[in-house]
Amino acid sequence: MGRFHNSSSGEGEETTIDISPLIDCVFILLIFFIVTTTFVEESGMKVDKPQAAQAVAVEESKTLTFYLTANGQVLCEGQKIGLSGIQTLVKAKLRTDDDAPVVIQADATAHTAMLTRVIDEARLAGAKTVNIAAKQTKG
Repeated sequence: MGRFHNSSSGEGEETTIDISPLIDCVFILLIFFIVTTTFVEESGMKVDKPQAAQAVAVEESKTLTFYLTANGQVLCEGQKIGLSGIQTLVKAKLRTDDDAPVVIQADATAHTAMLTRVIDEARLAGAKTVNIAAKQTKG
C-alpha cells in the first residue's frame, strides 16, 4: 500500500508517497485538542460533604447550588448571600426553569438548624425539589 506504478515512463520505476507530513499534521491536531480541552471541575466552594449510601449524580447545569460552610455562611456562585438572598435567587431561577432543583452542599460539620433554615427559604421561594449533596459511600 502507498506504492504506485508509474506507467508513463515505462521503465518500471516505483513511486512512493511520503506520509511524514501527514503524521506531523495529526500530531499537531492531537496536541491542539489536548491543550484546548477543558476539564470539568465541581464549581463553587470546597465543603466537606457528609457521606450517604444512596447519593446520586445530578446535572449541575440545571441546578441552583447553595453552599453552607462550617461557620454558617451561605454562598452561591462564590458570593456570600446569607439567608435573605436565597429566596431572591431561587425565584429568579424558577422564572427561567420552573422545575429547577435546588442543591445544598453543606459542610459535614455545619449546624442542622442552619441547614433547615436554608431548606425552608428555598421551599418558601417555590422550589419543588431541594436536595442535599453528599459523597457516596463505597460498599
